[in-house]
Amino acid sequence: MTLHTSRSARRTVPPLALAVCGTLLAAACSGAGGAGGSGSHAINVLMVNNPQMVDLQRLTAADFTKSTGIKVNFTVLPEDDVRDKITQDFSSQAGQYDVASISNYEAPIFARNGWLASLSSHSSADTAFAQSDVLPAIAQSLTYNGQIYAEPFYGESSFLMYRKDVFAAKGLTMPAAPTWAQVADLAAKADGAQPGMKGICLRGQPGWGEVMAPLTTVVNTMGGTWFTKDWKAQVDSPEFTKAVSFYVGLVRAHGEAGAPQAGFTECLNDLEQSKAAMWYDATSAAGSLEASDSPVAGKIGYAPAPVDRTKSSGWLYTWAWGLQKASTHQDDAWKFISWASGKGYEQLVGKQLGWSRVPAGKRTSTYSDPDYVAASSTFAKPTLTALQAADPADPGVQPRPAPGIQFVDIPEFTDLGTKVSQEISSAIAGRTSVDSALHTGQTLAEKVAAKYAGQ
Repeated sequence: MTLHTSRSARRTVPPLALAVCGTLLAAACSGAGGAGGSGSHAINVLMVNNPQMVDLQRLTAADFTKSTGIKVNFTVLPEDDVRDKITQDFSSQAGQYDVASISNYEAPIFARNGWLASLSSHSSADTAFAQSDVLPAIAQSLTYNGQIYAEPFYGESSFLMYRKDVFAAKGLTMPAAPTWAQVADLAAKADGAQPGMKGICLRGQPGWGEVMAPLTTVVNTMGGTWFTKDWKAQVDSPEFTKAVSFYVGLVRAHGEAGAPQAGFTECLNDLEQSKAAMWYDATSAAGSLEASDSPVAGKIGYAPAPVDRTKSSGWLYTWAWGLQKASTHQDDAWKFISWASGKGYEQLVGKQLGWSRVPAGKRTSTYSDPDYVAASSTFAKPTLTALQAADPADPGVQPRPAPGIQFVDIPEFTDLGTKVSQEISSAIAGRTSVDSALHTGQTLAEKVAAKYAGQ
């Protein structure tokens, strides 16, 4: 998910409560942790409860607080809940939370609405932070009107994962730069390679960050777009229809069982449990696949996101730290952000928790760190290549009215993307046709486009 540029918002509070980024594992738990306390040297941090954030919570008191004297009060919530709570607090500028985990979807929207403090002066003054080391695509996605409004905790793109041993046994070869036509052919040939194994796993679960994330990259590379540059809806266009028909047809013919309910977690489990020969999804999945306790560690190959009409098609997403403009602890909050997004934190995680748990995908230097590269030798280079190729400002074959690869970076997309995804998931389930699903989607998209046309 993605980005920047100057656009006028038509809505004061974006409907982010529905947002679900399926590229993340969000356990169903919440609570507070870290060092308690109040006063001028305490800050409140609101964040999503994915594993990397939970690791940070565990390490904060003994490292950050010990070295700075700044206590950190954490509130940790599941993704849907945390997005809703962040939007409420930041939109009202209540100042209850100094720092929050936001993505490159929210960052430019929040910045445009005046809810975030610019971090540019902090990052330029803090030479140890090494802002120039942040991957350009990630940094740009968190920039608005030339100012940095969030710093990345970790980043990801997307690529194609496949079972090397299964391909070898079937005499199949993965192209260096696969097309979607080639992937469909390989899926058909790998289907049934082992008992209960399907050719490919692709998300089918409703959600703007679930099925719509990988599917929109297919739309982009097959020549489609949600909107033209001048805000004409294109959801039922021939190119959009071709992409959705291809995706739905592939997952129905050679995809996983229960595809309409399958998201990131389900496909991860299927690949680990030999229920799928391939999987197209987030680069962040590789850490789990190559973990010491993974049954497929060492058996997975990694290829670029499949393409059709474009040279690349991987998405771009980052969980990052935003500083609320109303915070009265700006300097202390920056110190926390600098620590949590810095190179030193990666070293801390690597040495104390293991290199496979490093929140990577944000800094160039990570991919030349010998310890990290040794632990991630099979997927580090493909991940970096994908991140470097991602271009949210130009992800398809035509100009766009708003940036974004696997989403359109406007407040209305959470609602639009989710409603369209429900229709497409129904098509995957066989309850409706692709044409009917996209006819409904076009009507919804036209209503959104009407708000922006003529600007």
